[in-house]
Amino acid sequence: MACLVPNPATGIAMEGDAAALRRAIRAGERRGPTTGLAPGRLQGNLAILPAAYAGDFLRYCHDNPKPCPLIGIAEPGVPHIPELGADLDIRTDLSGYRVFRGGDDHERVCDLNGVWRDDLVTFVLGCSFSFEEALLRAGIPVRNIAAARNVPMYVTSIETRAAGPFHGPLVVSMRSFAPSDAIKAILISERLRLAHGAPVHLGDPAQIGIADLARPDFGDPPVIMDGDIPVFWACGVTPQMAIRNARPDLAITHEPGHMLVTDLSAEAAEFTIGGSYPGSNQRRL
Repeated sequence: MACLVPNPATGIAMEGDAAALRRAIRAGERRGPTTGLAPGRLQGNLAILPAAYAGDFLRYCHDNPKPCPLIGIAEPGVPHIPELGADLDIRTDLSGYRVFRGGDDHERVCDLNGVWRDDLVTFVLGCSFSFEEALLRAGIPVRNIAAARNVPMYVTSIETRAAGPFHGPLVVSMRSFAPSDAIKAILISERLRLAHGAPVHLGDPAQIGIADLARPDFGDPPVIMDGDIPVFWACGVTPQMAIRNARPDLAITHEPGHMLVTDLSAEAAEFTIGGSYPGSNQRRL
């Protein structure tokens, strides 16, 4: 079942109260992409897999840190990661989910109450939305936010490193800037490794296998002004491609652009998330 048409963002959500935003999503009062919401808070992509696949997927994240910066893992069957949000519930706190059942096709759902299982392991991966607030604070326009659009995302010709059954192309998000702002955006994002760090490409999209910027594979068409340079960051939709190729009997991801908004400061998390992953005893490989 598809989720409802997005509602306008509430003032609380826009002011940075991540817990209030999650409660509004949980109650069905807020739907749609989370770009520009809860400024300064770390946002995360979602990947949920049966425990039998968790070890290989963890290796996939370790081997592909740009698209898969790991910020949290839950124990099997546990839908909570308190270190990311005291009241956070993975089953209800995203505004859209994709459910895959052993193939390319997926079902879009608004919550996971009807599909949750005791063997499911939740991975939360960093998201580029987390550095957009830093760009805005620096006076750099983020055109998709100004236009109230989801960020455009593209499947590239760059292959990620395989781990077990997980493999596939790199997906990138794109934001366009005036040349001077593009340089500033690169320098700012480089400091935020949990938000995918520095870009993987800028300029000619054909060099990374993108045929038409006006037709993204995910998200909304881009806003590009005269003289802008397109800048491409690794994107957390990349694991969705790898999961589709692995074909587990059940896998769950976020709807692209509909992120998990955590209580963590995006900038502070760069220093607090390091040697171990929140919600797990697993040490960094």
